[in-house]
Amino acid sequence: MRKVEVQEFNEIWRELFLLEAQKLERVYGDNMIEVHHIGSTAVEGLKAKPVIDIMPVVKDLSLVDKKNDEMKELGYEALGEYGLTGRRFFRKGGDQRSHHVHLYEVGNRDIDRHLAFRDYLMEHRSDRLQYGQTKAELAMRYPEDMEAYIGGKDSLVKEIEEKALDWYASK
Repeated sequence: MRKVEVQEFNEIWRELFLLEAQKLERVYGDNMIEVHHIGSTAVEGLKAKPVIDIMPVVKDLSLVDKKNDEMKELGYEALGEYGLTGRRFFRKGGDQRSHHVHLYEVGNRDIDRHLAFRDYLMEHRSDRLQYGQTKAELAMRYPEDMEAYIGGKDSLVKEIEEKALDWYASK
């Protein structure tokens, strides 16, 4: 069972992202265009579950599935689209989750959605603090119920995401 744990921002998360990004660059090679640190561990000052979210962007998504064995060698479980059309999702660490990889083909609209959310929280302190506090409260309320934790923050995530997309489009 996965325990819900929310921590204060930790500088080590950046280093963990960079180390893992290098491994992913070796796996996907010339197909990979760029790789982004996304999610709460990418936002300085934001409380987060200590799971590094990584978003590689590739030229050709159809080539990604051919690399699943190499991802398995790195400790990842390949979960296909995992509920989002046009994404390939991988997780590492089992119940002691350490990394999520959300892989998209260049041009997918979800790329901007992830980047907008991250960048908006970096720039908007009050929403960043509200989101972090909500996550911390939910983690205390539901320490052993990941689904309740995720569901509890859903409406706030959607509210912030809407503001973030408007903000991002106007930049």
